[in-house]
Amino acid sequence: METGYSKHSNPYHNLLHAADVAQTVHHMLARMGLVHWISDLEIFACILAAVMHDFEHTGTTNNFHINTGSDMAYLYNDRAVLENHHVSSTFRLMREDDKNILANVSTEEFKELRNLIIEMVLATDMSYHFQQIKQMKGMIGNTESIEKVKALSMILHCADISHAAKEWKLHSKWTQLLMQEFFRQGDRERDLGIAISPLCDRNTTLIAESQIGFIDFIVEPSLHVCGDMIDQILEDELNSTSSTPEESIVSGKRNSIPLTRPSSAPRSSSVPAPTNHESESRPPSSPGRLSMGRSNTLPAKCSRCWTDKLSQNKGKWREIAATGRQKTA
Repeated sequence: METGYSKHSNPYHNLLHAADVAQTVHHMLARMGLVHWISDLEIFACILAAVMHDFEHTGTTNNFHINTGSDMAYLYNDRAVLENHHVSSTFRLMREDDKNILANVSTEEFKELRNLIIEMVLATDMSYHFQQIKQMKGMIGNTESIEKVKALSMILHCADISHAAKEWKLHSKWTQLLMQEFFRQGDRERDLGIAISPLCDRNTTLIAESQIGFIDFIVEPSLHVCGDMIDQILEDELNSTSSTPEESIVSGKRNSIPLTRPSSAPRSSSVPAPTNHESESRPPSSPGRLSMGRSNTLPAKCSRCWTDKLSQNKGKWREIAATGRQKTA
């Protein structure tokens, strides 16, 4: 993975970005109660999707590939060009025996995991953003339960654009790195004699204003919808576990997992049984499950821990815009 993420020496879309997104996904699953809603396999799929979601990123946008007629654009027919490549190249890498971390996963589990990862990573294509938000708004408050694949895709998408919701030291650094990458693309477009993409012209782009707009129109609305989505999932889970503990929400249907797997539940024959040491080290409250820092108490509401940081960071950008320090993120 390190080799693939280092392939194009990207300032932003590199292994550190993948690690940052993976950590954010972990936080959202573990600290907001979603781990009680999904299986171990789905937790693994979420983390793996986050790790691979920008694998072998070229440091250029999908539109750049399409406008320049790259081999990658032709291979994927101009549809989610990079996102298709990230998934395809990672799974091809894992076909090598010494890199196959899924060797002990059963055929059925592999199909489920692969399908979920594909859906999640393809949903990080920003061209699907508004459609994704509209779909989720339609599910929230509906009598039907929220589709799990749509919810987990929303989590990864929000994690991917979440640095604006983190402390200024991190957000400003990530912004600086992203703009470096955008400006490198703009320089290439200028050299090729094609139109320079939005935010990629180092001579005209106003960084502060662009970040304020990105927060106002993309990040903040996305996290607001994500928070509403999590609230509904938690409400449904609390109602479900208080009435019929065996029920929960899976793919929009009531048919879920309990908060912990019973100790008598059979294990997949394709996964090695734990050693005595592993069994003894597991917390008695969660036999057979990944710990994920999860609490056995299901929160009633999403914490929406991002609200203050978004407001603070917008304030910082407004100060920078007012003083004209556009190039000092």
